[in-house]
Amino acid sequence: MATVVLLGTLDTKTEEYRWVRDQLRDAGCDALVINVGTFAHGADLAGIGADEVARAAGAELDLLRAARDRGAAMDAMATGAAVIVRRLFDEGRLDGLLAIGGSSGSSVAARALQALPVGVPKLLVSTMASGDVGPYVGDVDVTFMYSVVDISGINRLSRAVLGNAAAAAAGMAQRYARVRHETGDERKLVGATMFGLTTPAVDEARDFLTSAGYEVLVFHATGSGGRAMEALAASGMLDGVLDLTTTELADDLVGGVLTAGPHRLEAAGRAGIPQVVSVGALDMVNFGPRDTVPEKFADRKFLVHNPTVTLMRTTREEMAELGARIGAKLGRATGPVEVYLPLKGVSGIDVEGGPFADPDADAACFTALRDGLADTGVPVHEVDAAINDPGFGRTAAEALHRLIRARRTGE
Repeated sequence: MATVVLLGTLDTKTEEYRWVRDQLRDAGCDALVINVGTFAHGADLAGIGADEVARAAGAELDLLRAARDRGAAMDAMATGAAVIVRRLFDEGRLDGLLAIGGSSGSSVAARALQALPVGVPKLLVSTMASGDVGPYVGDVDVTFMYSVVDISGINRLSRAVLGNAAAAAAGMAQRYARVRHETGDERKLVGATMFGLTTPAVDEARDFLTSAGYEVLVFHATGSGGRAMEALAASGMLDGVLDLTTTELADDLVGGVLTAGPHRLEAAGRAGIPQVVSVGALDMVNFGPRDTVPEKFADRKFLVHNPTVTLMRTTREEMAELGARIGAKLGRATGPVEVYLPLKGVSGIDVEGGPFADPDADAACFTALRDGLADTGVPVHEVDAAINDPGFGRTAAEALHRLIRARRTGE
């Protein structure tokens, strides 16, 4: 029988959670309730009480109550909930997670939802679903459902919404429980990063890797794509990373709209996953429509890519800093790494005669990257081609294939 973990604050919502628990049972699932509320133990409803959640975060429930600091208490309960939920999953006792809440309950639930790997059913019913859901979803596959009304009593409308949520969670959990032990597709998984202006290189690389027996997951390097790949690498799901398009680092440095945050290009290295890295689309920083570009950049070189995307050329100084940052990140990697530098252009518009052609800026990046890796043993290959020229993508993919195979065979 599939198990759905039902997580929420039972301080004032015991009736609602009992009703949803019964719906899950009626749908053929076992239901385990976790109480993350700090002012009620959950009586007979909670299989895991608030005191156990607090202890999982290294706190004591009585002290959290006595302090009367709601923010600190909710942070502790969020930490404890994430620890417990992940432990239940690792022990094979969780096939899906269903959480219900308002703003505070949703914030606590978000930490637990994001602690589970991609593919594990995750459903959050929230009063906050009509706004910015990014902080609740993070970089995993959380399904969000708007509660429409507050979670306050079982009435005609909440019965419909919560009943649908319970049925959805039960269905997803039952499917997950059925297929998680099946052999399925045993091909190795490779994550690859792509941008519109590096597509030919990534397509060529993907064709080779697919023919070599890999399943290739391509991530659009638009901030969320980079974060998603980092999360998958950290979870251990990827066997290799072909990071040809590191453009999100430029947005993080300069202040563009497609940043993946300061920790981009770190997860694979920490996890020891083989990776082949290039400098795809570092020649550009991304903004929205032209009139949204900050005034401080008025004297820079721009290209209106489409009505909603404006590209700004990175300077020589910025390219040098990007090369240094990449070198520092890759120098800390615990697994095999190789770097491929396209000496004739890092994107489809950074080529001879192209609008972003700037060999001096590119050279500054290459020099800083080489210098940063000089004493690390990480190979840096210089290719006399632009990134999208035929052969570059395949060469990088062949290198990743070699690294993955060597790791598997111990060569």
